[in-house]
Amino acid sequence: MRITFLGTGTSSGVPIIGCTCPVCRSLDYRDQRLRVSVHIAVAGRSLVVDTGPDFRQQMLRARISQLDAILFTHEHKDHTAGLDDVRAFNFRQQQEIPVYAEPRVIEQLKREFAYIFAEHKYPGVPQVRLHPIEDEQQPFEVLGLTVQPLRAMHHRLPVLGFRLDNFAYLTDANLLPDSTMAQLRGADTIVLNALRHEPHLSHFTLSEAIGILEELRPRRAYLTHISHQLGRHREVEATLPPWIRLAYDGLAIDV
Repeated sequence: MRITFLGTGTSSGVPIIGCTCPVCRSLDYRDQRLRVSVHIAVAGRSLVVDTGPDFRQQMLRARISQLDAILFTHEHKDHTAGLDDVRAFNFRQQQEIPVYAEPRVIEQLKREFAYIFAEHKYPGVPQVRLHPIEDEQQPFEVLGLTVQPLRAMHHRLPVLGFRLDNFAYLTDANLLPDSTMAQLRGADTIVLNALRHEPHLSHFTLSEAIGILEELRPRRAYLTHISHQLGRHREVEATLPPWIRLAYDGLAIDV
């Protein structure tokens, strides 16, 4: 299984429009962060988790020419706004793209992309097939792959992460229930969000994320959904245990 980090930034991306802080002015490519998303390639299949506003750019940059399914963590715009650009894959593959999300998220997609789901569709709109994730505790199958949903809380909003085999991905969270911690145990590679150093209403801080990872103790871990407030990549990563790394856009790992 190959994991490619398509985007590792927070909702505004890094650099932030108009900001002149050292991170936003950094020339280090690892400090250039598009909105958070990840690509999973396994057994000839190609999946993405979330289609944020940078989706088109991410697909072009990673040279992804096949898309077989989309998993959505939740309905916030920085995770869904690029859904229209799946049209390119519809044209190439001549088939619908399966989309997996909780019923609440599906209803939001239907409102925000009403033209996709209209009874009388305009020619050329995206073609997707909706699959509701009804039970957060039950694994489900995507293209022959077993996916375990992982419940997390994003302030008061329930969101999902996903575990495929020994790889687990969680973003936009500030609380993991005991049941999720149990589901994460034994994972070889865990990706977890770490927004900044200061406390935040709906995201883990760096120290909170490290604390969770130290309790779970996977073989390796990567931090994502990073804001410019966390600091420059090379400086922050130098403070981390060797088995915890900051993810960056374009990083590819085999798990």
